[in-house]
Amino acid sequence: MSGRWGVFLDRDGTVNEEVGLIDDPKRLRLIPGAASAIRRLREAGAVLVVTTNQPVVARGLLDEAGLGRVHARLESLLGEEGATLDAVLFCPHHPEAHHPEAADPRYRRECECRKPKPGLLLEGARRFGLDLGSCYMVGDSTRDVAAGRAAGCRAALLLKTGVAGGDGTCPDARPDAVLDNLEAAADWILQREGRA
Repeated sequence: MSGRWGVFLDRDGTVNEEVGLIDDPKRLRLIPGAASAIRRLREAGAVLVVTTNQPVVARGLLDEAGLGRVHARLESLLGEEGATLDAVLFCPHHPEAHHPEAADPRYRRECECRKPKPGLLLEGARRFGLDLGSCYMVGDSTRDVAAGRAAGCRAALLLKTGVAGGDGTCPDARPDAVLDNLEAAADWILQREGRA
């Protein structure tokens, strides 16, 4: 193992405000304090990867280019506060082939990248040479916690922002800590890393 460590971040409800499906970049607004948390983690040497389920693509509300514009706004807003990400990885699929919301047949399928499956985290680890046992998953839903567990992360943290674990997707997923927001998660991680 390379020993490189990283933090995987959910997007909606973790980094930016939970406002439902974001199909227009103008709807994306950062949660106060999220950029400073990301900046502190970066300064401590973490690789930072957003991992996000984006069924807006399967539903035909946005194509991948449109989603790219949403993510460009995310990175621009973070950059305005001196924070940067290494990557934004997304799952565009809808797992229910016959669901009326799965409008685009190219994306109607079971996949390994839709959280709670660990595919996005595994991809991030491969791309950046990360030791998953030295990484953290931070999100606002039980599916984020379950994805972190399935990937073998050192810890999976649940935030009280966004849906605050109320999604009910993975009721057996147990976080290592429940924290107020991404700033508190950064504090928790940096203490564990001896970098507080």
